[in-house]
Amino acid sequence: MNSASHPTPTPQPVTANLHTGSRVALLGMVINVVLAAIKIAAGLFGNAYVLIADGIESALDVGGSLIIWGALKFAARPPDATHPYGHGKAEPVAAIVVSIGVLAAALGLAISSVRELFLPRHAPAPFTLIVLVVAIVVKEVMYRYVVRIGRDAESTAIQTDAWHHRADALTSIAAFIGISVALIGGDAWQSADDWAALFACAVIGANGYRLLRPALYEILDTAPRGEIVDGVRNAACSVAGVIEVEKTFVRKMGLSFYADLHVKVNGGISVREGHHIAHEVKRAIQESDRRIADVLVHIEPAENL
Repeated sequence: MNSASHPTPTPQPVTANLHTGSRVALLGMVINVVLAAIKIAAGLFGNAYVLIADGIESALDVGGSLIIWGALKFAARPPDATHPYGHGKAEPVAAIVVSIGVLAAALGLAISSVRELFLPRHAPAPFTLIVLVVAIVVKEVMYRYVVRIGRDAESTAIQTDAWHHRADALTSIAAFIGISVALIGGDAWQSADDWAALFACAVIGANGYRLLRPALYEILDTAPRGEIVDGVRNAACSVAGVIEVEKTFVRKMGLSFYADLHVKVNGGISVREGHHIAHEVKRAIQESDRRIADVLVHIEPAENL
């Protein structure tokens, strides 16, 4: 006997998380636009290439936040005839696009930094350090705020956006160190900010790779880690009439999860009774974890009963 349920609308907490994530991405865009303009202007007038590179990285973050904002808005749409499981896959797709953009930006900035090492340079202006201190504080505060929301919502895209802010803070720290060394060391150390820019590129590239992996795993329906699978099994076993639970599969779709499991019951009961047990299993699982959008229950007769 089989009991297959149709996909249900996206749970309310998930929809709320998606809308919260899109608002956070929009806030990140505004902050990145302001910081990018300030950094690039300060770098041009203050002869600090690493600050220009940092500003370009912030400008690229604007594009990343825009992609994530659009993806989260799209992912919040309810299931329809052409997308019966909802639009949640837009979320990891956005994370992949943004991660690849981060890797490409790191490579481009590294190439530019290497070229600058062989060009004559003027010493950077001291005021650029003030710009960097402000950028570091703002970006670290944004990281802590956004990553908390992303972890609570288990959103790959929101956490990707958070790590954009952390990467920006790290590149600003590298820029601060590089410019400080160039100012203190004099002519012999004027290339220090270029080396700092190369270090910043390495940090950006490492974060791009770090963020790309979980998004790829999600697109490939890699089994989620953590307690969610055990929670599904325990909830199913708590239902009266369930003798055994086997073949429990869970996959992530955006911010929601979908479960598929085989439940063994007494082989002598009627089809109607088996159908009722399947619905009770689904209800118990969804009540145990509001992130689970739908459950597919396959009823099997238990052996020797």
